[in-house]
This record gives sequence, structure tokens and C-alpha cells, in this order.
Amino acid sequence: MMAASLSRWVALLACLGLLGASPARAQDRPNEIRVSFPADESVQEKAAREMLVEESGKRGRVAWIPVPRGSEACAGERVVLGRREVVEGLMPVEALAGWRERLATLHATGAAEGFAVVRVPCRRGAVTVIAGNDVRGELFGVGWVLRHMSFVGGIAKLPSVAALFSAPEKAVRGHQIGYRMKNNTYDAWTLGQFEQQIRDLAIFGTNTIQIIAPVSDDAAVSPLMPAPPLETVVGISRLAAKYGLDCALYYPEMRKDYSNPTQFEAEERDFEALVRAMPRVDALYVPGGDPGHTPPGVLFPLVKAEAEVVRRWHPGATVWVSAQGFDAGWFEEFYGLLAKEPEWLTGVFFGPQSRDGMEVQRRRIPARYPVIFYPDIAHTMHAQFPVPGWDPVFALTEGREPICPRPEAFAAIYRHFAGLNAGFVTYSEGVNDDVNKIVWTRLGWDPGETVEEMLREYARWFLHREGTQETLAVEAMLGLEKDWVGPVAANAEIGKTFGVLAELEKTDSGEGNWRWESLLYRGYYDAYVQRRFRREQAVEAAALSRLVSGGESGARAAGALRVLSESAASEDETRERERLFDLAGKLFRDGGLQLSVKLYGASNWERGANLDRVDTPLNDRVWMERAIAGAMKASNEAGRLKGLEEIARWNAPVDGALYDDLGDAAREPHLVRGAGWSEDPEMYAAAIDGIADKTLADGWRLSWLSYAEALYEQPLEMRYEGLAAGESYRLRITYAGEDYSVPLTLTAGNGVVIHEARKRGSNPETVEFDLPSAAIVGGELTLRWMRAAGGGGSGRGRQVAEVWLLPVKPR
Repeated sequence: MMAASLSRWVALLACLGLLGASPARAQDRPNEIRVSFPADESVQEKAAREMLVEESGKRGRVAWIPVPRGSEACAGERVVLGRREVVEGLMPVEALAGWRERLATLHATGAAEGFAVVRVPCRRGAVTVIAGNDVRGELFGVGWVLRHMSFVGGIAKLPSVAALFSAPEKAVRGHQIGYRMKNNTYDAWTLGQFEQQIRDLAIFGTNTIQIIAPVSDDAAVSPLMPAPPLETVVGISRLAAKYGLDCALYYPEMRKDYSNPTQFEAEERDFEALVRAMPRVDALYVPGGDPGHTPPGVLFPLVKAEAEVVRRWHPGATVWVSAQGFDAGWFEEFYGLLAKEPEWLTGVFFGPQSRDGMEVQRRRIPARYPVIFYPDIAHTMHAQFPVPGWDPVFALTEGREPICPRPEAFAAIYRHFAGLNAGFVTYSEGVNDDVNKIVWTRLGWDPGETVEEMLREYARWFLHREGTQETLAVEAMLGLEKDWVGPVAANAEIGKTFGVLAELEKTDSGEGNWRWESLLYRGYYDAYVQRRFRREQAVEAAALSRLVSGGESGARAAGALRVLSESAASEDETRERERLFDLAGKLFRDGGLQLSVKLYGASNWERGANLDRVDTPLNDRVWMERAIAGAMKASNEAGRLKGLEEIARWNAPVDGALYDDLGDAAREPHLVRGAGWSEDPEMYAAAIDGIADKTLADGWRLSWLSYAEALYEQPLEMRYEGLAAGESYRLRITYAGEDYSVPLTLTAGNGVVIHEARKRGSNPETVEFDLPSAAIVGGELTLRWMRAAGGGGSGRGRQVAEVWLLPVKPR
């Protein structure tokens, strides 16, 4: 018993760094660092100090020794942490002159949340001062020091910076947390995991944590939740208070009719019960839609009442509304109410599903009201910022909510809108957008920081990579964004990125680190899709060739069907698939990421569960098999041969046919793309490539799955030039897309009507129209699809999948 107790004491003393070097090697000793802090430190200051000690200790050997006074002589490393007005009293006298001299060279202002970091050599050591302009500045100063510490060789070392001062550019730098069924990750998290996430974000400069109210457009609970929604929402609010961060409440108004006094009063009661239970609410965000459906004239009195309630329990809380989902009429009503400049309102936030862009809204909103950006950083399509020209094969497999680092794109988007807003709270559905969160956070602090600098800090801090490994990790993150540029089959970046990730994996498996595992999963997924797509497309091409290879129809059909059925995965393809399943399991275990509905409880395949699409067909095999069977039912050989040739010559049914597979950026030569993506990130004035929520296993062609569309009143246009004079043409069109549709009008030339407003008759639907000669002017034909003006919501629904311009030969 005594020996066991002694062993425990020895182990404890060793962990605390209080035993001598023997028998441990010298290089195994923890680095001793003394830390001075105010005796009257606040809860928030204590949280910042604990963050410094604990987070550095997770990454390197370090023994932090508290020093309650600053009068001791300089010896070894010391950190002084506090507000600027108190740090001098915590410092060794010998270091004061150096501190004052270096601080004087910084020209540091009193900017809110700013901090200075000054390192002063001092006899047998050095003093690193972290001085915050306020308590939050202390937290962000600690974050800077942590991000710039070295952990090479497993020893934690302070950064060698001589002196710097830093303060944020944007007043609001926030991210949303949704503890709800729809989310791809957070519904599986405990409060301990949320605290780690809040620390991680604060280390990079986040000052606002937004929580979605427990009642939204979602199931009441998720089977994965470790605690009830209200308990967790209150807990996250308490964590924000602990770290001194703003806690914002995103509160959609979900009842049907607030013009009904009973529903109005019930909402007030529910709202008060929630904000009364929350320890901290600094801001209230109420969306007009997405979710919600309340007209402005009813919404404003409701939010005014809620503003009074939230300020009763949380004095000083700001109140923000949005016009998301409003149609043209509701937007005008919204602007009219803002023109009266209600005193209870702080400002407006701009999010997805806004038919008026931020430039228009900023111009029409009274200057007294700031605008906060609510950007969607989580989605790749059917979204505010779709990936431009995204290959439909990726859209089909990886889906709307994949792991999606887009550092260069979101840096460009941030800078495009930076002059129109006072800050941001990003819309997120979990951790698939983790890199994007850090990019937005850092740009909100310093818009001049380069993408490479941000990713280097991400690699060092989160991926534990330094030196050459850090450079490779940055290359990998940038590479994952490049993987999605251009056609998947020909994209050489996919192999390069996969090679970099494989090299990093050899050096350090990153076991247990969900951020690393998520990057690795994306790299494997991209490579696997490319490999399988190339194989399955080669099979399809060989089968189509058999249909027109000569011989009787029976032999042609049998040969094509045999080719389609005999394709098998290579060993590399099989190994990559197995690795995807392995990584998906680790991501669920380590980070709660739900990459499958069946295996991990994801709410829907669209919510990031792309492991469920890992085996979806990537060629038109199912459609071809059905089409071949149909062709072989013809009553004579000529009919059967004709049917097989029509399958093989789908794109060019007659000589001189001009074909566009809309939705596939590499195969839509006549599509008018509109303003460039860099000028129009939300693509208000551009054609957008999309994909239906179907699969090729459903018997659709890939050309039906992908489509082009445009938003709100922007016409979807195609243009043909150099058409032969005197030639007659027919249009063949495939309308296909989502299961909903809107009436479309098609005109040509200078307003020649091809068809009046009509809804799609089936999905898909292929129709043909004779093209009037007046539609072609000077050898040029312009086609325009329009929907009814004034609509709200997402503005989507004008979906055209294929268009042929077919010459009609004179009889």
C-alpha cells in the first residue's frame, strides 16, 4: 500500500515538473515559465489565463508557475498578463524600463479589444507582457501568443516577438452554433466540446457566439443529443459569459400568424422564459424568413415587444432584424418601416435568401442602422455562395454540405463586401466549414492578412504541424479548394493534393484530431470520385460504341449490356473506399461529424452525409439499360437499330445539331454566364450551375441531373452566333431539376415568344418547338427564360437541363 501511494506521489510531482532531471533526460524536462496576473483577476481574466496554461500544455511540455507578485528578480521566462493599466505592478522592476520603451514605440491606441505583446530581455531571462486594452483584449492577446508559440520537439516556447500592438477591424466577429437535429455535428456535442470550440474560436479572435433558439424549423430533439436543447443553450450562454464573449440569440418567429393576439402573446411568453434562463444575451437576431414567414408590418411590433423583454433581463442587448425571404412587396414595406427609424432597433443583418443585395440594402437602410453580414460559409450549392462552375459529379457525390475549405474564395467574398458592413456572424451547420470560420475570423481582425498566413497559423495550432510539415499542410488546404476547379476527370490538382496529404499522413497520422481527419477524408473522397468517374465513363463510352459498331441489333445490345455489367473496381479504388469508411468512423468518434444517415445518425443525406453517396453510379448505366430494353421492343429490325443509334447519338441526333448540357460548366458553350464571380459572388446577375436531388440509380441521365438557373428577375440566357442564313431550326429542351418548379416563359430574339408561362409537365420533361424565323437576327439567336417578377424566398426554380438547336433540312 505504501509503495503504491509513493508511486502516485512521484507521478504527480513529475507531472507538475517538481522533480529533478534524473533519471529523465534533459530534453524531456518541461519548460518552466512563471506567470504573473492581478490578484483581483475577474472570472474572464482567469479563463484567459487558464486557456494559456491548458492549451499550451496540450501541445508541449511546459510547467507554468504562478507568481502572485512582480517584485522578484528576473530569472528564466516570465509572462505578465493583465490590463494595460495594471501590468506594470506585476513586473520585475528590472524590466519596467524596457517595457515602457518598447510600448512607446508601438503608438498603441485605446481601441476596444486591442492588446500589446512586448518581450523584454531581463538579466537571466525575459519577460513577455500581454497587456489588454480591456479584459477581452487580454483574451485575444493570449490567443496571439498561443498561435505563435513554438512546440518543436514537444517543448512549449514563447514567441520571440519584440513588440506588437493589434486591434480588430470589425466590431462583430461571430459564428453561429445550432444545437439541433438538422446540424451535421453540433447535436452530438457535450458542453465540454462546446467550450473547446469557443476557446478555439477565441484564440483566433472571435468575439461573438450566436446560438439558434431551441425552437426553429427542425425536429424538437436529435437522438444524438447528450443533453436537452434548452440545457445546452443555457450552458453555451454561460460559457460565453465565462470567456467574456458576446452571446447572440438567433430567434426565428415560427408561429403561423402573429396578427392573432393569442399567438403574439404566447410568443412573448416563450421568448421571455428563454432569455430569462440564459445567463448572458448581448444581441438578438430575428430573421424575417429562412426560417419564418411573417410580413414586416406584423414582424416589427413583435420584435419591438421582444426587444423590451430581452433588455429587461439583459440591459444593453442589441436588436437586429433581416429581410430574408421577403418578396418585392414585403421589401418595400420593410424599407418603409425602417425609414421611420424605430428607436428599439439597433440595425439590420443581411443573410441568404435576400432578393435585394447588400449594396441595395445598405443604400436604402437609414445610415443610423449598421448592417451585419450573415454569410453562408457552409454550403457549396443551392446556397448564397455556390462553388462557381462546380463539376456536377462532385455535386452529385459530395453534396451541398461537404467538408469545404474555400480559403481563397471566402477571402475574396469577405473583401468584396467589407465596406458595407460593421461585422459578421457566419451561418454554419457544424464543422464542415472549419477552415472557413478561421478565414473569416482573421480577416475580421486584420483584412490585410494573407490567406497563406491564416492557413499557416491553422496548420500550426490545429494540425500541430511546424516547419516543412506546416508548409505542406497549407499546400493541402489550398489544394482541396483547387480540386473543385474545372472538370473532375481532367483535374490534375486532385492527385497532387492527395499526394501531399499522404505525405503528411506518413509523418503523423493525426490520430484523434478531427480537423486533420476531415481534411484527409476530403482528399480521399476527391481522389476516389475521380478514379471511379474515369473508370465508369470509360465503360459508358465503350458501351455506346458497341451500339453503333455494326451487326444486328441483338448483338449490339448484348455487347453494350455486357460491357456495362463487367466493370470492376481496381485495388486502389477499393482501398480508397475502405479508407473513407474508416475516416468517417473516426470523425464521428473524435468530432461528432455525421457523414452517414444510417451509420452515424445524420438528419439527411444533404446535411453532409456524403458517405451515403460513395457508391452512387457515375455513368448513365441504369438509363442506358432501360433505354436499350425500350429500343429492343420495336417491331422490326430497322426500328430496333434506329432506337439503339438514338441512344448512342443523344447529343447529336441530326447533323449540325448544337447541344448544351446545362449545369456542366465544361459542356454549356452557349450559356450566357453574366457578371464574373469575383464581381458578383452571390451570382445575382449570373447563370448558376445546379443539380437535382436525384441519383443516376433513379434512371436519370447525368445531363438531366445538372441544370442552369438564374435568381429572381435575372433572365437565364443562351446565345448562338454565326447561324446559317435561311436555315430553319427546332428547339429541343429538357426541363429537369428539383421536384418543385415555377412557371417559365421562353422568348427569343427581340421578344419573340417561344412558349408562354408554363410549368414543367413532368420531371424530367423534354419538349420541342419550331423556331420562328424572326427569332434569328443577323445570324444570332438569343434565348431568354423568365419567371414572374417580384418573387421572394431563394429566387430559384428556373431550371433548364439540356438544349438542342436542331437544323431542319428542307424537304
